[in-house]
Amino acid sequence: MRTPKWQLAIYSLIIICGLIAALPNFVPPNKLGMLPNWLQNQHVTLGLDLQGGSHLVLEVDAPALKHDRLTWLQDETRRLLRQEQISGITPRLQGDAVVIETPDAEMAGRVEALVSGLATPVQTGGFTPTNDILVARDGTQLTLTLSQAGLDDRINQAIDQSLEIVRQRVDQVGVAEPTIQRVGSDRIMVQLPGLQDPTRLRELLGSTAQMSFHMVAGSQSGPGISTLQDEEGNSYPIEDSVALSGERLVDARAGFDQRTHEPLVSFRFDSVGTQRFAEITQKNVGRPFAIVLDGKVLSAPVIREPITGGSGQISGSFTVEDTVVLSALLRAGALPAPLTVIEERTVGPDLGADVIRTGIISGIAGFVLVVGLMVGLYGGWGLIASGALLLNVILTLGALGFLGATLTLPGLAGIILGIGIAVDANILINERIKEEAARGKSAFAALDQGFNRAYSTIVDANVTSLIATLLLFMFGTGPVRGFAVTMLIGIVLSMFTAVAVVRIAMTEVVRRRKLKTLTIRSPFRFKARETHFRFMKARYLGIGMSIFLSIASIVLFMKPGLNYGIDFTGGIQAEVSTSQSTDLAALRSGLGELGLGEVSLQTVGDGQSVLVRLPRQEGGEAAQTSAINQVRTKMAELDPGSSVDRTEVVGPKVSGELARNGVIAVVLASLAMLVYIWWRFEWYFAVGAIATLVLDTTKTVGFFALTGLDFNLTAIAALLTIIGYSVNDKVVVYDRMRENLRLYKKMPLRDVIDMSINQVLLRCVFTSLTTFLAILPLAIWGGNSVANFAIPMVFGVVVATTSSIFIAAPILLLLGDWAGRRRARQVDALPLPAE
Repeated sequence: MRTPKWQLAIYSLIIICGLIAALPNFVPPNKLGMLPNWLQNQHVTLGLDLQGGSHLVLEVDAPALKHDRLTWLQDETRRLLRQEQISGITPRLQGDAVVIETPDAEMAGRVEALVSGLATPVQTGGFTPTNDILVARDGTQLTLTLSQAGLDDRINQAIDQSLEIVRQRVDQVGVAEPTIQRVGSDRIMVQLPGLQDPTRLRELLGSTAQMSFHMVAGSQSGPGISTLQDEEGNSYPIEDSVALSGERLVDARAGFDQRTHEPLVSFRFDSVGTQRFAEITQKNVGRPFAIVLDGKVLSAPVIREPITGGSGQISGSFTVEDTVVLSALLRAGALPAPLTVIEERTVGPDLGADVIRTGIISGIAGFVLVVGLMVGLYGGWGLIASGALLLNVILTLGALGFLGATLTLPGLAGIILGIGIAVDANILINERIKEEAARGKSAFAALDQGFNRAYSTIVDANVTSLIATLLLFMFGTGPVRGFAVTMLIGIVLSMFTAVAVVRIAMTEVVRRRKLKTLTIRSPFRFKARETHFRFMKARYLGIGMSIFLSIASIVLFMKPGLNYGIDFTGGIQAEVSTSQSTDLAALRSGLGELGLGEVSLQTVGDGQSVLVRLPRQEGGEAAQTSAINQVRTKMAELDPGSSVDRTEVVGPKVSGELARNGVIAVVLASLAMLVYIWWRFEWYFAVGAIATLVLDTTKTVGFFALTGLDFNLTAIAALLTIIGYSVNDKVVVYDRMRENLRLYKKMPLRDVIDMSINQVLLRCVFTSLTTFLAILPLAIWGGNSVANFAIPMVFGVVVATTSSIFIAAPILLLLGDWAGRRRARQVDALPLPAE
């Protein structure tokens, strides 16, 4: 039981570093200047759901990018033919290709040689580069298409370029500490703390700001001519070829017309643009010259005289705000492709502050309840475990700050849940020590054997929890991934605090007090007696009741079904706080007048908060912004004292991905646990655990259907956590069964199972009780934001505990007896040895 000094030094270093890393989280913001510079920024960053702000995910419009590339290919082909003085051949767009008809094979070969020079090699996963443009020849017809490698390369370049442009545009608005990063292959995530209404920024980020200058055609139609409109609906025949690109702009400023005092935007070209602009205006005096932005004509003035100064003005029916945004767009540069806002989540700062306050209160209450239970069960030894638990929470905060992780609302729930899960190991250790001491072993021997025998159970239980958490991290997104990070850190640290630190502390107490025997008892004279229940007598009743409840849950799943959240259905959701008790009928009638589709309302919390759900609007991202603004205006009209605390917009593509990833995560978690338990135990242990897990999962889904709680990403996090906890609880029972099967090889399996359950019954109840008490305050006071996580977790803990005894064990008995009879038949079938 002696710990080497080098090991003590490492443990001490870990604890000291963790305490230092956590220190900024406990220092008031106005006192952070007292800390060293390298430590001031180590505090945990709050997620937008806690501090308020906006979260947007933008996706590159790949079809638009492909169309632009094909248009460029058509223009370049036309330019080459004109340059080589080849007439009578007109490249045309046909589907996803540019088609060129030539008069004969000789001309086809000549044109093919020309257009092949437009291709550029791009590096793919292999060693040989691939051309981004593919040229196919069929007789006298040439077909130019974009290769997948070339398209992927263009998307990659567009994302890299868009990242910088988006960053410049956000800086133009002046949002403090924005987070802008690439997500996946074709998406950009933008997080803006403190920004509650991102309408203007949404328009700023979603606009391509592709300004170009075109000549107005003399005729209304013809090849190479498109009809575009201005803001007032006037139509203009515009030449498709770009006379001058907006990329040549070097500056754009909002200002006012000196004569009319109307808002306008003044711009200036670079040297090449100035020269090109001068040439255009010299050659086309008297012709209209259109300034086009994102497919709309801003203005089409007639060129009165050559303009050689390289500057000009854009005027129209602009507001001052319009000119500020337009100038910011032009200064930041044109996006290489349109960016579509496919997901948007906004939380008001007041709501975030309320969530933090209720989360802290719930966490403290849960901690106090768990500490009270530990002290009530184990006295002073429970205090040691509670001290390790407090250290675990502090080190978790330190690790989050050190890693630069963001603490989200589900992450806060993960810390609270981790309080209950982390102390489970100490209950297993204390109960094991009590068993060894009851067998007459000395204090050190009981301590040593207690830790050693509990260690394998603790490892197996934590590994199952880690499997579920890792899959949640892999397939989760946003705040749910924050929950996974918090749980991962908490589980790993609990192995250190609950095992290593507690072991050293308990050993030191025994050594200093020179204890000969170790006695762990409750200060309330509570003495747990070993039970002798015959659980297997009720095995058919337990399995039958479980199957009945699971079938009832499936029926509830089918009708009325789950209350799917916006994460899985897509659409618009707003959380509104009203100034008085909500009249749903009046609210539904008022919002129904907006003509935004079917309005779904749900009262939450104290009756003065309501969730408003709308289907996704037709008309692109502008329609979503308009719908949210209409809801805000209508709510102010219906209830002047109301406020919109939170809004969410999720596109159908994102909702489909989230639903698919959620199902994959649940299935993979179940399979991974099956493999692990099979490896650690026997096949029938694994099959029994998974069969019970299926029954537990269906009951939890039925609970969601029965209560009407939102089934969204947070609910998937709850479901995966329940799966991990359910298997965790079964491992405790299985571990004792495996131990007894080795000790009592002649005893019938039924008796071994009954004896094992009776031996671990109290520790199963106690470990479940700690988790139950830790999460219960969050379920009561956490509010609507965490209700669909905390309430199912309370239910799941109860289901997992009862199923370990009344379902998993009977299934194990049935499978074990079947396997035993099968082995016996195989032995009987062997030939008898010769005399």
